[in-house]
Amino acid sequence: MDTTQSTTTTTGSRGTVPAPNVWPAFTARDGHALVRFLVDVVGFRETAVHSAGDRLVHAELAWPEGGGVMFGSGSEDWPVQPGGLGVYVVTDHVDEVHERVRAAGARIVREPRYEDYGDGSGNYGFVMEDPEGNHWSFGNYRGQPVPD
Repeated sequence: MDTTQSTTTTTGSRGTVPAPNVWPAFTARDGHALVRFLVDVVGFRETAVHSAGDRLVHAELAWPEGGGVMFGSGSEDWPVQPGGLGVYVVTDHVDEVHERVRAAGARIVREPRYEDYGDGSGNYGFVMEDPEGNHWSFGNYRGQPVPD
């Protein structure tokens, strides 16, 4: 059975890159509230939200600058505990995101600052905690180029 789906590519400063094929996936206690926080405050875009009554079965949120996350309320076959996520999100708008989440009352774990990784690549970013206890690091470091 062929399960191949077409993928969209984007062209930018790093050349042509395939659509995301790795998605951080996690569990939320109050998935609907987390969707609202991540969309209305942080700036993600809602692409899919599926519910069964009050239970969030599956949510997909896209980051406007590329990539995204998936989460739900958990199930027997996905026993990941809520609040254990740590994810890095690339943005060219670190200060704007920081101001939005601070104004909304999110806990800032680390204020914006420059980090020197020792190889000259560096990163300007900050870390926040969402209402579920997940840690989100936002920064301008795009990672090292993928070797040929």
